[in-house]
Amino acid sequence: MPNPKTIFCWSGGKDSSLALYKILRSGEWDVCYLLTTINGNHRRISMHGVREELLDAQTAAIGIPQLKVFTYEASNAEYEKQMETVLLQAKAEGIDHVIFGDIFLEDLRLYRENNLAKIGMAAVFPLWKKDTAELIAEFLLLGFKTITCCINDAFLNEAHVGEIIDQNFIDQLPANVDPCGENGEFHTFCFDGPLFKEPVPFTKGGKKYMPLFVKEGDDEVCKTENKTKGFWYCELLP
Repeated sequence: MPNPKTIFCWSGGKDSSLALYKILRSGEWDVCYLLTTINGNHRRISMHGVREELLDAQTAAIGIPQLKVFTYEASNAEYEKQMETVLLQAKAEGIDHVIFGDIFLEDLRLYRENNLAKIGMAAVFPLWKKDTAELIAEFLLLGFKTITCCINDAFLNEAHVGEIIDQNFIDQLPANVDPCGENGEFHTFCFDGPLFKEPVPFTKGGKKYMPLFVKEGDDEVCKTENKTKGFWYCELLP
């Protein structure tokens, strides 16, 4: 009996890489596509800020076809509509499951499961409730290489972005920062390891700070409820 067909929700970061590696090694799923959400205005991976060209190079080095969901308005309603359109096309090909690299955010898992249930699809979470210290240790032991491309200034500072994650990086993280950045403390771009047929070439550009604003009526107001004033990004160049 053939393995069930699935889509893997691919962010390009370390958790995605480790989860996909485990899924492929298990031999239990037929991963038909890597699906990534992209900011259509800037042609970058949403939240991570990584250029679409690097995403293309990354997935080519993995060897699994892409699906891209483009958003332009940065709203949940638009995201859900665009995601549903792409997923329904995949469902027409006999794909009923979507795999995610989430680890312990209950509200995010419920959000994903509820949205998929609306179109008769199911979510799979291969890293769910795993110890994040053990996961990052396994990631490094396997020989994966990744760099921080975005950090949240409520937890870290400019010095932490554009850094290769190794044991020294993990050891020096503040006590309130999850070693996998699972609370959104940092995001990464994975460029080498057992998942890739060859390393993804890139160079580091400059760093840029982006304040976080939300709409309040006709005004844009800096959002500080969770102490996040903005994000530091490191430009990664193909």
